[in-house]
Amino acid sequence: MAMVPDEAQLASFAQHIGTARNLSPLTTKSYLHDLSRLQLLLNEQTVKTLGELDTQHIRNALGTLHKSGLSNASLQRWLSSVRAFFRYALHNKWLSHNPADGLQAPKKAKKLPKLMDADEAIQLVSITGDDWHSLRDRALLELLYSSGLRLAEIANVDIGDIHAHEATVTVTGKGNKMRLVPVGRCALQAIERWLKVRGERTLENESALFVSQRGKRISHRAIQQRVKQMGQQQGISQPLHPHMLRHSFASHMLESSGDLRGVQELLGHANLSTTQVYTHLDFQHLAKTYDSAHPRAHSRDKKKPEA
Repeated sequence: MAMVPDEAQLASFAQHIGTARNLSPLTTKSYLHDLSRLQLLLNEQTVKTLGELDTQHIRNALGTLHKSGLSNASLQRWLSSVRAFFRYALHNKWLSHNPADGLQAPKKAKKLPKLMDADEAIQLVSITGDDWHSLRDRALLELLYSSGLRLAEIANVDIGDIHAHEATVTVTGKGNKMRLVPVGRCALQAIERWLKVRGERTLENESALFVSQRGKRISHRAIQQRVKQMGQQQGISQPLHPHMLRHSFASHMLESSGDLRGVQELLGHANLSTTQVYTHLDFQHLAKTYDSAHPRAHSRDKKKPEA
């Protein structure tokens, strides 16, 4: 029995979300994994064509996944993937109606993100040492906390993305959306010190700001490992990961400024909570909010960094 949806339809959908929607290969792979589960579940219900599908088929599939022990978060993601495919199928006239209309997955419990307090954050970035690794790791941690960057964003930062005179960094976020984010004085000083030794191991024509000991752009996994190791080295009691620095950035900014919309803009996040709507604000206002609120925007030493 042929699977529903068929392989040609899945291939067409994969191309659509990978190009028209500009989703990453990893996200596309997740969609296809969810749809392969749909195929198996519809096969068990002897569904032969997309045209036969109705809401009960999808409700049965959702129930089977729930009984199998799949988490609420995974059920929601699965249903979201299925809905996305059905919308594409409607557009291509493979379906006359959306069989997932009206269905809801169990709501996942909301978990508050784990944070560092401001003292712990400063303790974390206060790495001593003038060796290559120490200078790189301090600059990396300072920039993560200074600007609230995602893991992929900081890994993709190039030297040319740092604008020292304007105290900003150009960041390419999700969906290849670019934004300009302020960078604190301490982070700029740490980056300047790092750049003085970066060339010792960096391969020729490598544009990445942060490189591994092999001279190439540092990987996501390597950043995660270094953040965890630096947390242990600096005496932070809880396990650290890059996104915790982003959460801490957002929390500390909100505590100091109370400017939720401004922090949303700095994060480049459409929904800081599930009900918030992305709001554009004047960048000068954001920079002013940043300078007055972020605990690492100014160093205690007001002298200009050494050339």
